[in-house]
Amino acid sequence: MPYRAKVVLAVGLLLSTTMLAAGCGTTIDGNPVASSGSPTEPSFPTSRPTRTPSTSSPTPSAPPTSQQPGASTLTPDESGYVFIETKSGKTRCQISEADVSCETQFDSPPEQNGMPANGVNLTADGSMTFVVGNLGNIPVVTLDYQTYRALGWTIEAGGDGTRFTNDGTGHGMFLNTSGLEVF
Repeated sequence: MPYRAKVVLAVGLLLSTTMLAAGCGTTIDGNPVASSGSPTEPSFPTSRPTRTPSTSSPTPSAPPTSQQPGASTLTPDESGYVFIETKSGKTRCQISEADVSCETQFDSPPEQNGMPANGVNLTADGSMTFVVGNLGNIPVVTLDYQTYRALGWTIEAGGDGTRFTNDGTGHGMFLNTSGLEVF
């Protein structure tokens, strides 16, 4: 290819790249607000964590406060999380060793940054914050009314709500759509 043709080609590619990059820099000011007819989350095929009866569990660093014999163990997915949904379908949670994050349909939601909170995050040390957000299309295991263990947490699912207790620290929360109790 002659030198002149290479220069023209290089300049053309440079201009094309510059115009494409300039088109990607649009910013729209404002605050996002969901409409009442918000679209649902897209559905993607995902693997589901499995439930297996507990045969043995590691000894926590401090005595557990609510460890139940015969509790079912929820196995984390490949990213190290357990995702659950209550039997009523009104609460979904993401559990890790460090914290539990749940979204729920609060009857009277508290405000968080000027918006009604639809979630809560509780750390193993007992720090709690209300949040506004959506866990998305997570691969949940639907809980029955019984006791479960997952990643150092004991989960007691009942008809009146769900109790999460960190086995190492004893801190936790009792959550239902009527409210939240942190301990």
